[in-house]
Amino acid sequence: MELLLMLPQAAAGNEGFINVLVQRFNEGGDFMWPVLIALIIGLAIAFERIITLNLADINTRRFILNVKKALEEGGIQAAEEVCAKTRGPVASVFQAGLLRADEGIEAVEKAIVSYGAIEMSFLERGLVWLSLFISLSPMFGFLGTVVGMVQAFDAIERAGDISPSLVAGGIKVALLTTVFGLISAIILQFFYNYAVSKIDRIVVDMEEASIELIDSLVLMQSGQSLTAREKKAEPQQ
Repeated sequence: MELLLMLPQAAAGNEGFINVLVQRFNEGGDFMWPVLIALIIGLAIAFERIITLNLADINTRRFILNVKKALEEGGIQAAEEVCAKTRGPVASVFQAGLLRADEGIEAVEKAIVSYGAIEMSFLERGLVWLSLFISLSPMFGFLGTVVGMVQAFDAIERAGDISPSLVAGGIKVALLTTVFGLISAIILQFFYNYAVSKIDRIVVDMEEASIELIDSLVLMQSGQSLTAREKKAEPQQ
């Protein structure tokens, strides 16, 4: 019963917070709109990157094991089919290397390096624009503050008297744009750092998986088992 009574209070508190936020936004003046637009566009880019990166992230260890089994049981063609059915940059790099397997290990290494660079550029796509809006948000805020301070001093000059309420009111309105600009930059910076850390982990997975692919092809050429080490490790787990 107490919980049910608290729910309307929480809703009223949230409504009050939104009203205060809208009021402060309106008090900030025209330069609040560029800050808001930068925040909205930045969030759109951030959400798109996060969704894309999460879709590109796979269980790399399981994928490598499936590729090794396919190489042993069906050869290069079977391994290419496994890569084609798997999403993400790791599978794409594997497939690019396997397509050059008949040309030798050096050709496989060159294909992996070249295609890995392409996949990395795809992963980082959009981060430049996100970084731009992180920089623009506080800049718009500072610009609004400077313009607001100029307007406040103009008002003092017209009044011909330094009134504490006039000065305080003008400075408060001017500083609101800086506050909103910094808040926008902090929010976007959080998502930017998350995306960068996700990209770094995927790139590390690509590099480690590429080394395993080269080793597997070398072992296959020498006639050795590719999954023997994993089979020995299974009873120990």
